[in-house]
Amino acid sequence: MKIETMLLSQKEIESLVTMKDVVECVDKTFQGMGNGTVINPTKVNLDLGEVAPFPPYDGFMNAMPAYIGWSDTAGIKWAGGFLGERKKQGFPYITSLIMLIDPKLGHFRAVMDGAFITNMRTGAQTAVALKYMYKKGKSLRLGLYGAGMQGHTQTMAISELFDIESVSVYDINPAASERYAADMKGFVKGKITVAKTPEEASDADVCVCVTQSKDEFFKYGWFTPGKFLFPMGSYQECTDECILKADSIVVDHIGQTLHRGALGKLGGEGRITEKNIYGTIGEIAAGKKKAPASGQRILCIPIGTGAMDIGVASLAWKRAAEKGIGGKYPFVEY
Repeated sequence: MKIETMLLSQKEIESLVTMKDVVECVDKTFQGMGNGTVINPTKVNLDLGEVAPFPPYDGFMNAMPAYIGWSDTAGIKWAGGFLGERKKQGFPYITSLIMLIDPKLGHFRAVMDGAFITNMRTGAQTAVALKYMYKKGKSLRLGLYGAGMQGHTQTMAISELFDIESVSVYDINPAASERYAADMKGFVKGKITVAKTPEEASDADVCVCVTQSKDEFFKYGWFTPGKFLFPMGSYQECTDECILKADSIVVDHIGQTLHRGALGKLGGEGRITEKNIYGTIGEIAAGKKKAPASGQRILCIPIGTGAMDIGVASLAWKRAAEKGIGGKYPFVEY
């Protein structure tokens, strides 16, 4: 018996799922994480020179498995980012593949590109978190740090659920901010301003950091009451004071958020523990916890889970099967 595995390219996935689809998948997956029908172990990190002195490749890879109850699919994403030789040769920062299995039989259903899904679901995480916590109505002002691909997808996803009154975007490369402003006109109701300084971009209701910066550039003085701050890069991006004095800290996955990204340093030092975390986005989405009170300084860190990727990938697989899209390969015969 031949067991055929579907093969899907990035272009094929782009033809199968929209940002609206991704936001809906991420929403259902957060609810599943809250009610226990989504299983998401902590990701495993392979340091390839991102922080470690050896090997010297200035990159990392993460293994991110999950089971998704709402689609009855299991899988794993093998993904990472590289700044060294990969960047010099002009390739995108993110590299990724996703593998899906039939959870009853263990057969591999699909192998597909994961970079497009990663970028899209990262934006959708912010939008869905705001859906359950932002209480000021349907419009907001966005302060954006990082004008690359993830800056674009953050804006696209938020625009699915909110009217974006204005965007103030800051990037260390002003040309990137100018490109972003041109690209995102159709997603922003109001004006897009290219900020000259990081402080200028902080005049917003929601501040989102999607940079590769190792500097703690976002200052506590900018983190005013009622503001949402999403530091979503691989490093801290905001000062210790922003974290330690936040009124509420909300994360996507407590186990892994304490060891990587914005909370990695303070978590490793024992200055931030599970006791300091108000709750998870999943708990709020599932109705197990109320959203933090309005007027608070809310630090929200959806560091990224395999569950989001597997949820979106399962939709792509189902649609590809329905439409006859994608290749097939029999890796094994029984």
